[in-house]
Amino acid sequence: MFSFLKPMNPPITNWQGQVVWIVGGSTGIGLACAHALVERGAHVIVSARSAPPLQDFVAQYGADKASAVALDVTDAQACAAAAQAIWQQHQQVDMVLFAAGTYQALRATAFDLGVMTQHLQVNVQGAYNLLGAVLPQLIAQGKRGQPAHISLISSVAGWRGLPNSLAYGPTKAALTHVGEVLYLDLARHAVGVSVVHPGFVETPLTAQNTFHMPALISPQAAAQAMLAAWGAGEFDIHYPKRFTWWLKLIRVLPFRWAQALILKATKL
Repeated sequence: MFSFLKPMNPPITNWQGQVVWIVGGSTGIGLACAHALVERGAHVIVSARSAPPLQDFVAQYGADKASAVALDVTDAQACAAAAQAIWQQHQQVDMVLFAAGTYQALRATAFDLGVMTQHLQVNVQGAYNLLGAVLPQLIAQGKRGQPAHISLISSVAGWRGLPNSLAYGPTKAALTHVGEVLYLDLARHAVGVSVVHPGFVETPLTAQNTFHMPALISPQAAAQAMLAAWGAGEFDIHYPKRFTWWLKLIRVLPFRWAQALILKATKL
């Protein structure tokens, strides 16, 4: 009777032997997820622009549990080459996590076209480049009876316009929209899709913030929340709930009310 309430994705509860490719896996949430997944038995491939942190990760666990591919997501040809090399080596990939991103606080009173463009190139075009490289492979896997999963790290900043997020917020809103469409298009192709909406997480990107960040959590806590949500088959993964549920409430309020609450809360 209530079959529509079933999990939106096949739950992932056993990571033993799974192959996971984390793009943006050298720092922050991506790196924390890489550690958590290796510890649960997955083989994790980490990618980022800087090779030394990736090599340190592989050295920590050994080549049987981890591998690395240096990659700039803004380079579409490099993404395609990396995907081809990974599939040739592993034959299949069970999850692809897009955790790459850039963030710089920006307000309209200090509009900077270069900052806006950089966010677009990394956060959105980077995701497009990766999807173009992996979607054909993942769909082909599904046809062979080898299901897979794509997860995109967006942000609560993509739910509604917020101060200081002129460059960042729109790119995350785009990722959320992309994820929603991907789910609809891939639901019958054995490819699960999830979109992650973190609140404030203690990372090198948020370290630049000069304002109070409510409900700030560690990358390790963020990773555990994501693994739990993947295990429950969730599509919309958001954390910490004590913060994100308030933002979800604001999201459904009439625009005038929501904007008034945001201005009062941020005092900006």
